[in-house]
Amino acid sequence: MIGKGYRGQQVREALKKYGAVHLSTIGGAGALLSRYIVSAEVIAYNDLGTEAVRKLEVVDFPAIVAYDCYGNSVYK
Repeated sequence: MIGKGYRGQQVREALKKYGAVHLSTIGGAGALLSRYIVSAEVIAYNDLGTEAVRKLEVVDFPAIVAYDCYGNSVYK
């Protein structure tokens, strides 16, 4: 998951449960970040268009792991 800012307890628990991470990026940098995406595949909610859930393959992606799959956070 990519975003910015604080995530609630439910999201943090889901990250631990599913072994996922939340990456934090600079707001408004979507065009810059898109240069690092090698491939993108819609995996859920195709009908939502740009808001669909995608699996991304990235190389040298400039982001910070804000919440990891162990419950750690850069916001603590």
